Amino acid sequence: MLQAGSTIGIIGGGQLGRMLAMAAARLSFKTIILEPQADCPAAQVANRQIIAAYDDRAALLELAEACDVITYEFENVPVEAAQFLATKTVVSPPPLALEISQDRVAEKQFLNESDIATAPWRVVDDVEDLIAALGALGERGILKTRRFGYDGKGQVRLNSLDNEAAAQAIAAIKNAPAILEGFVEFTREVSVIAARDKAGNVRIYDIAENVHKDGILDTSTIPAEISTDTAVACARATYNLLHALDYVGVLGFEFFVLPDGSVVANEFAPRVHNSGHWTEAACAVSQFEQHIRAVAGLPLGDPKRHSDCVMENLIGDDVLKVPAILAESDAVLHLYGKAEARPGRKMGHVTRIKSGK
Repeated sequence: MLQAGSTIGIIGGGQLGRMLAMAAARLSFKTIILEPQADCPAAQVANRQIIAAYDDRAALLELAEACDVITYEFENVPVEAAQFLATKTVVSPPPLALEISQDRVAEKQFLNESDIATAPWRVVDDVEDLIAALGALGERGILKTRRFGYDGKGQVRLNSLDNEAAAQAIAAIKNAPAILEGFVEFTREVSVIAARDKAGNVRIYDIAENVHKDGILDTSTIPAEISTDTAVACARATYNLLHALDYVGVLGFEFFVLPDGSVVANEFAPRVHNSGHWTEAACAVSQFEQHIRAVAGLPLGDPKRHSDCVMENLIGDDVLKVPAILAESDAVLHLYGKAEARPGRKMGHVTRIKSGK
């Protein structure tokens, strides 16, 4: 268990790193950010920033020597960097979780091997593979790059077995190794935010119902309109995944809810998650503090919520709504310290508390 005044390293300097650093400070921990961009959102609230590439060995060694434990705020950290750091100090979540989450094929295989259902899928390396995959999956699906896609990037939707459309889809993802995921008919998208500590204890927050626009999370509503059986199925799959990975920290796990109430897993993120931002406003212990507790070896907190709520992302020019949001009652605003609002860029979020729970 880390003592007050210990130092936690965070790879990545975006808004998730920012909120982790803020949570760490509340628990009297220092933080060092490794991020190539100077004055990044996380560095604005951390004790120190190492400005270097994520795979810079000298910088990684400097980080390892200065920190008691190292974590990360996004899943595109080079696996080799995490593995190198793990030879020098404690890295949580484990590099294995990072490695699996970075490759959609490896992720689907691991989920299926952990007795977690997913949509049907096929590996796609070229146009011929894509045509065969479409034939096997009902002539419809979403072509996704195996690596580095997020917020709707690196994806092409296909609705027919058409050779020209298949060729255009492969060209659109620049011939990158890919996966075709078959369509499933679902009623809603939900996500689980869960934490596991070093002893294997697990805490799960109430399940959020998510709405996406243009591939980016728009709102998370808590509680989700799902049955108890559906919630149990989501929790069971999450337990399976956390234990299979020997996970330490907070994880976000997304599911599709089918018309009969059963679920199939979409994807997991080995980090704090956008659909868990509501925990800042509606829980005594946020997902960010929970993550810091887990990686620092502290007891996990009670994840129960004290209020129903809706979290809304502020994307691009949505930040112009800030004066109006500040005039609202029961609205908890968090801005990320980003100087420039661009289309598709997450500038902050607001959680609106519903009274009367």
